[in-house]
Amino acid sequence: MSGDSELAALLDVLSDDYARSILAATSVRPMSAKQIAEECDMSGPTVYRRVERLREHDLVEEQTRVRVGGNDYNTYAATLSEFSLQLDEGSFEATLEAAPPPEFPGQHEDDAADRFTKMWEHL
Repeated sequence: MSGDSELAALLDVLSDDYARSILAATSVRPMSAKQIAEECDMSGPTVYRRVERLREHDLVEEQTRVRVGGNDYNTYAATLSEFSLQLDEGSFEATLEAAPPPEFPGQHEDDAADRFTKMWEHL
């Protein structure tokens, strides 16, 4: 990671209790904004603001879930697996490691009916 301002912005995001709660919850499984709000006991607008900040730093990934009959919705999955901060010879060096977001059954199917079938089979 380069630049003091980039590091400061990242530390600002990670110092936020709500953002860390969202990262923890979405590291288990992808969740919709509503699920995050319920799981983390926060309002919808708070979830969306924090998710947007996390997305700006590539700490969460947005995925669109297709529902048969419409009403598609987005889920969010944490991509952060490790963060380290090292002080060496007068300067800080931050390292981020990303993990692939968890997959859901049928994620790679192009056809909505096939995707729904795979999701149904894994319930």
